[in-house]
Amino acid sequence: SPCSSSGVSSSSSSGLGADAGLEIRTRSVEQTLVPLVSQITTLINHKDKPKRSDKTLQAIQRVGQAVNLAVGRFVTVGEAIANENHELKEEMSIACIEARRAGETIAQLTDVASLDHPESDSHITIFTDKTGVVKAARLLLSSVTKVLVLADRIVIKQIITSRNKVLATMEQLEKVSSFQEFVQIFSQFGNEMVEFAHLTGDRQNDLKDEKKKARMAASRAVLEKCTMMLLTASKTCLRHPDCESARINKDGVFHRMRLALEQVIEIVTDSRPNGENEMAPISIYSGIKEFKNKVEGLRENLYFLSKENLSTMLEVILEHTEDFTDSAYTSHEHREHILELSKQAKMELEQLVSVWMQAQNQKTKDLMEDLEVAILKTCQCMNELKREVHSAATSLAADLLKYHTDHMVLKALKITGVEGNLEAVAEYTCKLSEQKDQLVEMCRLLRHVSGTEPLEITCIHAEDTFQVTGPQIISAAETLALHPSSKIAKENLEVFCEAWESQLSDMSLLLREINDVFEGRRGEKRVYLSLPRPGKHNANLKALKPVRLDTEEQAKIAKLGLELHLLTSDVDSETEKWEDQENEIVQHGQGMSSMAYSMYLFTRGEGLLKTTQDLFHQAEIFATEGTKLASALHALSDQVHDDDKPLLLLEAEKLISMCKQLQITAKASAQGKSATFTKVDACILKTRNVMTLLCQLLPLCCKLLRKSKAGNGCLKPAPPWKEGRIQTGTNARAPERRVDTFGIKSLENHVTNMTFLESK
Repeated sequence: SPCSSSGVSSSSSSGLGADAGLEIRTRSVEQTLVPLVSQITTLINHKDKPKRSDKTLQAIQRVGQAVNLAVGRFVTVGEAIANENHELKEEMSIACIEARRAGETIAQLTDVASLDHPESDSHITIFTDKTGVVKAARLLLSSVTKVLVLADRIVIKQIITSRNKVLATMEQLEKVSSFQEFVQIFSQFGNEMVEFAHLTGDRQNDLKDEKKKARMAASRAVLEKCTMMLLTASKTCLRHPDCESARINKDGVFHRMRLALEQVIEIVTDSRPNGENEMAPISIYSGIKEFKNKVEGLRENLYFLSKENLSTMLEVILEHTEDFTDSAYTSHEHREHILELSKQAKMELEQLVSVWMQAQNQKTKDLMEDLEVAILKTCQCMNELKREVHSAATSLAADLLKYHTDHMVLKALKITGVEGNLEAVAEYTCKLSEQKDQLVEMCRLLRHVSGTEPLEITCIHAEDTFQVTGPQIISAAETLALHPSSKIAKENLEVFCEAWESQLSDMSLLLREINDVFEGRRGEKRVYLSLPRPGKHNANLKALKPVRLDTEEQAKIAKLGLELHLLTSDVDSETEKWEDQENEIVQHGQGMSSMAYSMYLFTRGEGLLKTTQDLFHQAEIFATEGTKLASALHALSDQVHDDDKPLLLLEAEKLISMCKQLQITAKASAQGKSATFTKVDACILKTRNVMTLLCQLLPLCCKLLRKSKAGNGCLKPAPPWKEGRIQTGTNARAPERRVDTFGIKSLENHVTNMTFLESK
C-alpha cells in the first residue's frame, strides 16, 4: 500500500466521478476500482449506431448482468464486514444498499437483448436513458469506493491493535526480573512482532505515496534489527543487574523501538503527534530542481513570479552548500570549486534579473534572445554546482566506506572487552565515536545529492542508525570489559557490531543507487529490509548476511513472482472451503501456499528468505511437502469410487514428477551471478507450475471426497470476518503469510470478476 493521498476522483470521458470527499491512499483500493470504472465506461461509451447487431445487444446485456452479479457478491462481503465491526456498521450498510441499488438499475437499463426495438420509449433502456445510466454509474462507483475505504479503515485499526499488543508486552519485558519469566514473555513478544511485521509489510507494499513507503521501510528495518538487540541486551541486564552500562544499553533499544512503532502508526493513520505538520528537509538537489523550473518558466511567462522569489530560492540553495564548505571532511579542491560556483550563480542570476526586468517593459526580439542566453547560462551554472556537490559527497562516501570496510575498531573492541582491558576499551570507543561522526556527516551530505525523496529518507535513516548504534556499541563494550567472562555480554556486543556492519554494507548499496539516479539509470529506490525473525535468535548471524536480487533481477522476475502470489491466494481460497481443516490434504496445501508466498516475497527483496541459498532451501522443503501431498492423494484414491480413481492417481503422479524436477533444480550447483539468477528463475517457475496444479487438485479432491461421503459434504461457508486470523506454515522455517483478515482481497476478487467482458 504506498500513500499519496489522491482523492477518489476516478473519472472518464463520460463524466464519471467518485465522491471527491473520499481519499484513496492505497493501491489495493485504487486498483480494485479500475475494472469497475472500465466496465461502466464500456457501457456508457458504446457507439450510438442506428443499427445494432444481436451480438452487440447480447454483449451489452451480459456486461450489465456481470456488473450487477459482481456488485451483489461484493455487497455480501461488505455486509459481513459491517456485522463484524459495529463502529462502521451504519456507514457500511448505507454504502452497500446504495451499491446494490445502483447495480440493479444498471442491470435493468441494459436488459436489451430480448427486445425487438431497444430504443423504443415504451421500455426505458441504456439507449433511451443514458443520463440514468450515468447517474447509476456515479452512485455505484461512489458507494463501492466508500465500502473499500471503510474496509481499509478496519485494516488500519488492526495494525493499531497489533502495535498496542507489542507495546504492552514490551512494558512487561522491561520489568521482568528472572530469566524464566523473560523467556516466556519474549516468546509471546516474538509472535506479536511477526504479526505486526506481516500487517505493516502488506501496508508498506500497498501505500501509494513513495515517501511514506520509504519511511515505513525505515521504521520496519529498525524494528527488525532491534528485535535481536532487545533479546541480547535484556539477557545481559538480567545477568548483570547492577551494571549501569548494561542498563543504558537496554534502555536505548526499548526507546528506539518505541519511536519506530510510533512512526509506523503516524504513517498508517496519516497523522502527526499534537497535530504538527511534518517538515521535510530541503536538499540541494530538490532546491536546484525547483529553481531551474522557475527560471525556465520565464520563457512562457515573464510575470508569474517576482525577482525576490528567485533570489530567495538561490539564497536557500547556497546556504545548504555551506554543509559542504564547512565540513571538515570536504576536500580543499571541492570546497574551492563549490565556493566559486556559488559566486558565479549569484552573478548569473543578477544578469538574468536585469534582462528579465527589461523584457517585462519592452518585449523586443533582441531582449528575448538575451533572456534566453541568461536562462541557459544560469541553468548551466546550477548544473555544474549540482555536479560538484554530488562529486564531493559521493567521493567522500566511497573513501570512508573503503577505509572502514575492515572493521578494525569493532574487532579491537571485542578483543579488549574479552581481556577486560578498560583502558584499551576507552581508547577504541573514542575512535569509534570519531568514525560515527564521519559516517553521520557522510549521510548528511549524501542526503543533499540523493536525487529522490525515498533515497533522501534512506539517508536520514542511515544517519539515525549510526548516531544511535555507535553509543550502544560503546555501552555494550564497557559491559563486556567489566564482565569479561560473560558469554551473554560478549554475544550482546557481537549483535550491535553486526548491526553497524550491516548498515555500512547497506551504505555501499545506497551509494550505488544514488550514482545510478544521478546518471539517469534508475529512479526507484530499493528497500533494504526484511521481516523480524523471532525464534532464530542464535549467535550465528554472520551466515545470514542479506544478499538479495538486485533491482534489475527483481524487475526480470517480477511477473513470475506476481503469478506465484496470485496462485497462493487461489490456493488459500480453496483450502478455506474445506469443512475439515485438519484434513491432511488441506494441511499440506496450506503449508505449500505459505512457502510459495515466502518465495514470492523473495522476488521483491523482502521477507524471511534473505539469500538465494535460503530460496533454494525453501524450494527443496516445498518439493518435499508436495511429495507428501501426493502420498495423501494416493490414500484418498482408496476412498473414492473406482471411476474417479484413475484421474486422481494421474494427478498424483504429475505432482510427484514436478516436485522431483524442482528438487533437482534446487540442489543443482550454480557458480556466478548469471547462473545463480537462472537457477532462481527456474525454481520460481517450477514452484509456480506446482501451485497451478495444486489449484486444480484441491477442488477436485473436495468434490471426490464429498461424492464418496454421499452428501455429507466437505465444504463449509466462507469464514466470518474475524480479527487476528493468523496462518502459519508447516515447515520448520515458518515463512510469513500475508493475512487477509478484513477482506480487502475478497472485495477485490468480486470486483475483478467484472473484467471478463471488458474488451466487448
